[in-house]
Amino acid sequence: MNSNKLILSGALFMFSLGLAFAGHMPSPEYFEGKWNVLIKGTPHGDAVIPIRFETVDGKTTGYFIEEGAAEEKKMDSAIISGDVINTSFTISGYDVTLSLTKVDEDNSKGDLMGMFDAEGSRVK
Repeated sequence: MNSNKLILSGALFMFSLGLAFAGHMPSPEYFEGKWNVLIKGTPHGDAVIPIRFETVDGKTTGYFIEEGAAEEKKMDSAIISGDVINTSFTISGYDVTLSLTKVDEDNSKGDLMGMFDAEGSRVK
């Protein structure tokens, strides 16, 4: 009888744990669409990078427009984990990483290369 209680308690614990983490599953819908990302304090001053994310068949892809360019370039990677998206791409000859975290429905914050503050604003 004690082993049945132990098994039932274990099953309830695992179910509760699953419910607790269900709200923290990656949500690509938040990042969908166009963003203007302000990168602060680079050696060339502050810079704005227009960025767009789309998710097809569960895979998120990022695109950006380099200063002076007319067409978007595809990012090397865009990985969502919870309310954070981590990207990597080459811009102006530099391989960079950009991490953004959800602040509210239309704003995000993070960093470029772990060195420069980044603020994202959804384009409406």
